[in-house]
Amino acid sequence: MKKGDNQLLVIFGASGDLCVRKLIPAIFDLYKEGHLAENFAVLGTSRSNLSDEQFRAKVVTESQFLADSISGEDKNFIKTFADKLFYEDLGDSYEEPFVGLSKRIQTLNSDLKLDNNIIFYLSTPPGIYELIAKNLKEQGLTDESNGWKRIIVEKPFGYSLETAKNLNKGLQKYFNESQIYRIDHYLGKETVQNLLVTRFANSIFEPLWNRNYINHIEITNAESVGVDNRGGYYDKSGALRDMFQNHLMQIVSLVAMEPPIDSQPESIRNEKVKALQSIRHLNEETFYDNTTRGQYLASTINGKKVKGYREEEGVDPNSMTETYAALKFYIDNWRWKDVPFYVRTAKCMPTKVTEVVIHFKPSHHRLFEGTNSDNRLIIRIQPDEGILMKFGVKVPGQGFKVETANLDFHYTDLVDTYVMEAYERLLLDAMQGDATLYARADEVEAAWAFVDPILKRWENNDDKMHGYPAGTWGPKFSDQLFKGNVGGDGFRNPGPNLTDSEDYCEL
Repeated sequence: MKKGDNQLLVIFGASGDLCVRKLIPAIFDLYKEGHLAENFAVLGTSRSNLSDEQFRAKVVTESQFLADSISGEDKNFIKTFADKLFYEDLGDSYEEPFVGLSKRIQTLNSDLKLDNNIIFYLSTPPGIYELIAKNLKEQGLTDESNGWKRIIVEKPFGYSLETAKNLNKGLQKYFNESQIYRIDHYLGKETVQNLLVTRFANSIFEPLWNRNYINHIEITNAESVGVDNRGGYYDKSGALRDMFQNHLMQIVSLVAMEPPIDSQPESIRNEKVKALQSIRHLNEETFYDNTTRGQYLASTINGKKVKGYREEEGVDPNSMTETYAALKFYIDNWRWKDVPFYVRTAKCMPTKVTEVVIHFKPSHHRLFEGTNSDNRLIIRIQPDEGILMKFGVKVPGQGFKVETANLDFHYTDLVDTYVMEAYERLLLDAMQGDATLYARADEVEAAWAFVDPILKRWENNDDKMHGYPAGTWGPKFSDQLFKGNVGGDGFRNPGPNLTDSEDYCEL
């Protein structure tokens, strides 16, 4: 893998949790694997008063999140890495001009020969994205006449379609769209990226990837935990905003997109946008039959009592925020005409799992009566990452009794291959200027355009809230989404392992 240009990574909010927990460990792994540029440095900045040495101790030598990675490494190796990290105090407010920050950047660029290439990573609340961008512009730090400049922003990117548009406009005042990288760590997962390879590198799948051969598609994102100590945040967000609008809509776009003309970032992103823009929006007639929302209720799991959502700390006792969201929708284009997509996300389910299930249509003429075969392709994103194909085989003995067999591949089989963590891959892509796995402005807005009307109806309590005991697969009512679908009577409820029997699921 090629190395990027000499460069400086400036992390805003560097004293926060994300920097310590995810960003610095990812950068260390890139350093250890030899992926960083010859001349590379990190400048952390925030409103905390830290020296370079204190920052290095916080995020490297004394960090619990890096302890395992550095435990077996040579001390000089660790020191060399830590010496690439610097810190600049922004003072009391982000509103103050970035004069001191600008001088520090210039000094580091000159001393370390970083070629004026800079990435600004905003690990801060979205409410100050535009302010930071404005202050950078005023110091001349967005100018690309000498070296490139890029800005990475974290989700949530908007709280609604209107706020997403405002965020886009705010950033685009000071950065060109080509400079803006909207990060979604889900797209950094190898198994999400493998959706493209599974489809477009295999002639056994792509000819079948359409309405002629596929009956329906389902996507499940299930978490076994509740909201924990995030009740205050989650109650203002909910399942649809927290997971569906970003992560799951990205997966939908990769499953549904048309073949791009080549593998260049803009070619792939163009097709993803087209797929999202082709989703049929729910109207007055279709809304109630195509949506289900729910909240987990108090329950006992493995002898342990679990609180209901409304009993969680920080949650309104009368909250109407969904912890379960399931939608049915269609994509109005030539490839997917009348093929239903079923997508759900939820907390407090029996197991943690994210997967895509492609349900193929049965044979037009069933030669063998009583055939018990359901052709499915299951792409497991997490855990036990891999691909599972279910197909019919003959049971030994007289007659032609057919049962379903499994043909599977697990990423763990690639024992000699180092699989990058999501933030490693995404940071490295940004360092190399590859925006394939980053969301574009029109992509974000297309996802919000579909989700926003549903959120507004739910916020007006235009639909029932269904309860489900914590540790179960959600409201039984969600099965109504499959009404009228010949060949599908409900979501697949998987276990923690990719390969399972037809009769097994996590209870």
